[in-house]
Amino acid sequence: MAHIIAVLNQKGGVGKTTTTISLAAYLAKLGKTVLVVDADPQANATSGLGVDKRQLSATTYQVLLASVPAEQAIIPTDYEGIMLLPADANLAGAETELAAQEGRETMLRYVLDNQPYDYILIDCPPALGLLTINALTAATWLLIPVQAEYYAMEGLGQLMEVFQRVRQGLNPDLNLLGVLVTMFDARTSLAEQVVKELEQHFSSSVFKTRIPRNVRLAEAPSYGKPISEHDKWSKGARAYKQFTKEVVSRVEH
Repeated sequence: MAHIIAVLNQKGGVGKTTTTISLAAYLAKLGKTVLVVDADPQANATSGLGVDKRQLSATTYQVLLASVPAEQAIIPTDYEGIMLLPADANLAGAETELAAQEGRETMLRYVLDNQPYDYILIDCPPALGLLTINALTAATWLLIPVQAEYYAMEGLGQLMEVFQRVRQGLNPDLNLLGVLVTMFDARTSLAEQVVKELEQHFSSSVFKTRIPRNVRLAEAPSYGKPISEHDKWSKGARAYKQFTKEVVSRVEH
């Protein structure tokens, strides 16, 4: 059975998609088969893996609305071991269209059931709507990237409430994989303060690896490449490689 990880923070710009793509790339380098599910209408994971959104014949949108089977929409990427269920802007309409359907919270779980991958990573939208609930209902793990900056904790209480509600009602198998500190700048005392605060709230769930602010990391999506391919010796690449080992040790213990 696949380890299904929902990568979520309802705040935008925290490195959610970069984390999804980088984790996928380093899991693949460890010999794992990975499916990236783009569940965000902005479709950054799709373009970040070098796929042209205008060329897609089927996306997460059609799959969620059950008009196309997942196998028809899943496409290979240029990176060995990584497959993609892509998205485009049409996905924004899925929230409204799903709202009227019975079992609307479990559509994605139904789609991902028995998919033949070691890992499935769901890049969630920066919101706590129906697409996100679908991701949490389908997942076995929740991964929360948090930017090391002022207001980092804002919204996390609300996110954890949703996590608990999904666990109690829709998906008792959902666990917190951990909190990943992103855009960490060791030169500032603020970054250290944020980490301390996160450790107070989440204790051992905070990953030891911190993802630094890194120009090469920020550039990689514009080239449609994971950081492992864009600049594997950069600080950002080394951090994500280390982080991936931590993920594997938590998930496969």
